[in-house]
Order: sequence, then C-alpha cells, then structure tokens
Amino acid sequence: MAKSDAAFLQKLHQEALKDQEAFFANISNRLGRTKPLQTAPAHPMKGAPEFWEQVDLPLEQRIQLFMTNWQKAGGHAKRLTGMAEAQAFIANFIALTQAKQIIIQDQSELEILRMELAESDVDICVWNSEGVGAQGKEELIAKAAGADIGIIAAEHAVAYTGSLVVTSAPTRGRSVSLLPTTLIAIIPVERLTTKLGEVLMPFDELEMKDRPAGIHFISGPSRSADIENDLTIGVHGPGIVYALIIE
Repeated sequence: MAKSDAAFLQKLHQEALKDQEAFFANISNRLGRTKPLQTAPAHPMKGAPEFWEQVDLPLEQRIQLFMTNWQKAGGHAKRLTGMAEAQAFIANFIALTQAKQIIIQDQSELEILRMELAESDVDICVWNSEGVGAQGKEELIAKAAGADIGIIAAEHAVAYTGSLVVTSAPTRGRSVSLLPTTLIAIIPVERLTTKLGEVLMPFDELEMKDRPAGIHFISGPSRSADIENDLTIGVHGPGIVYALIIE
C-alpha cells in the first residue's frame, strides 16, 4: 500500500473516531452525564422490577384506562349494565347500519343474544366447526367473510394496552373477529385485567395439549399503511370495532 493511501485511510479512521465520540457525547449530555461511561453500569437485579408484578389497579381505573387506550387506537367502547342493554345496543346498531348477515361465536355467554337474533330478520350464522370437516370449515369462513357484523365474547381485556385477548377453539373461530366488516366484542367486567402478563402467565403453566390453537390480540380496527405511510382502516379486517363492557 502506498504511503498516500495509508495516510488517507488513517485520516478517515481518525474522523470516524471523532464522529463516534461526538455521537456518544451527545447521548451522555441528554442523559445528564458529563461524559460517556467507560464501563457498563451495574445491574443489581435481574428480570422485571418488583413494581412490574403489581397488578392491583382498582376496577374503575382498569375500566377507564382500557376505554381510553382502546379509543386511542380507533375503537369504540361502551359501559353497559347487563346483557339486556347489550342486546338493545346491538339491535339498534343492526337497524342503523341495515346489517343483513351476522356471524356469532357459539359461546355460552352469547346464548341469550343468539336466541334474540334468531327471532330477527337478519341472517345469523353460529360458528361451531366441531366435526364439520374441511368443506364445512370453508363454508363457515365464507360466511364470516361476507358478514356485516361479527360478535364474540372476549376471554380477556387488558387495560394498559387497550387490547382484547381471544383464543381459538371449535366454538371460537378467529375468522369471526377477523373477517366481518364490524366487530362487536362482549367483555364481562371481571375479565378486565391490568397488564398483559396477567393473561399470559397462566398459559405458560398449561401442558402443550391443553393450550389453545391460537392466542390473538385485538387493539382497535384493522389498519394498513404503504411505503408512503398512507394509513388505511379496514383493509384486512374490521374497520369498525366496538368493545361492550358488561357490568
């Protein structure tokens, strides 16, 4: 290597070191330090701090926090007293939107609601894929894809993230929450947790054979963005989502 090349590379190296020092000095200044640390700071604890395990947020605060975070993500939330109010809300929503096709999960919490809908003029499909075979499953998926409204009962709702947690099973097909134009989720208030860890830790304790086929997190309506950051709602899932908290 010629001396001129070596000198040029050495110059580049020194300039890179200066840029590196300036970069770390800027970070140290923002952290309130006079100069960058030369050694890694001590970590007296491992894992999550003790306060992270605290999940004793009062119920009213959990409700308000969940509703705030859910609405920030573009969802709608309502507090209702009993399933009768939920039935009235859904009936009114069907009338306002002129919905014709509804798909609902075959959950015991929704039994009364299914009976009420069966007496209305809407076309209602109950999701239960137990023993229906591949063709029957495809027919259920097609029903979900063509539905105006999908109705589920969420297994959990998380206040800190404003998320619903639902699991997959023959009576709880994920297509019910994924494919219709509108999603309405029934949330019994006792299923409202503070943090996501409260929901996930019990799954860790289950044997593999006892774990659900899927665990799904829903935080507001479906949203997609292209390379130019143009956000579109409802392209790959429900564009309207309602969380009905039943007290």
